[in-house]
Amino acid sequence: MKSWIRALIAHVIIFALTAAVVLAASPSSVDVAGWPLFALCALLGFVVQWVVFIPSYLAQTEQYFDLTGSLTYITLVIIALIYGNADPRSFLLGTLVLIWAGRLGSFLFLRIRRAGKDPRFDAIKVVFPRFLSTWSLQGLWVLLTLACALAAMTGEQSRPLGLMGAIGATVWLIGFAIEAISDRQKSAFRNDPNNAGRFIQSGLWAWSRHPNYFGEIVLWAGVAIIAFPVLQGWQLATLISPVFVALLLTRISGVPLLERRADKEWGDNPEYQRYKAATPSLIPRPPKKP
Repeated sequence: MKSWIRALIAHVIIFALTAAVVLAASPSSVDVAGWPLFALCALLGFVVQWVVFIPSYLAQTEQYFDLTGSLTYITLVIIALIYGNADPRSFLLGTLVLIWAGRLGSFLFLRIRRAGKDPRFDAIKVVFPRFLSTWSLQGLWVLLTLACALAAMTGEQSRPLGLMGAIGATVWLIGFAIEAISDRQKSAFRNDPNNAGRFIQSGLWAWSRHPNYFGEIVLWAGVAIIAFPVLQGWQLATLISPVFVALLLTRISGVPLLERRADKEWGDNPEYQRYKAATPSLIPRPPKKP
């Protein structure tokens, strides 16, 4: 019973936040069949999660969770490009999100296929309301992360890309490169049998303990910069997107979770303690000389 009550409370919060974002962005959205396109995309984002949740719960697997999240981004972007404001800004935003979602989705899916499971879901997937809440939270995550890009792509305003577009694309490219390179470096490190039981502290991981998360935050800041010039009125509230990504990764599910796991595994290792003391948690800086 407690699980159901917690799930109910979680869904109330999820739908309240969703409603707030939809109400902010929808008045300036183009209509499709009499409905704001932004609102339709938000609804579809949750429907996709729930459709995939059903077989995932029956099979007691989390293998398609991350892939579904990425496919949701791709689906919403394609719909926004087809029915929304088909201008260069929308195509640029759509292209950048599609590239990011395609790379990250395939990377995470292949990673969990190799590992066989994600330990974070061991206690969650066996409890229906907890597992359902996790999928609903992913729907909210997609919406909040994509909000400013989706608002620009479904909005009525159109302006030349200009300097802000160039700056935003550059920022996105820097963030994407950092995320992709650090992910590749960590995968190569883990795939080397000689590194079993060890932690990575080379490459970009010598500059930051979580360079992939730093890259993620930076690339979504680039998306917000590109979207900003065409946002108006309450649409500006959707600029919460990069703030949400930063808070999520640094305060909730990203850095804190991995830091606790690393401390549990290597907390008594002097080499890890030196690495942790010398290397920033998020924002990269050159490694300190011994």
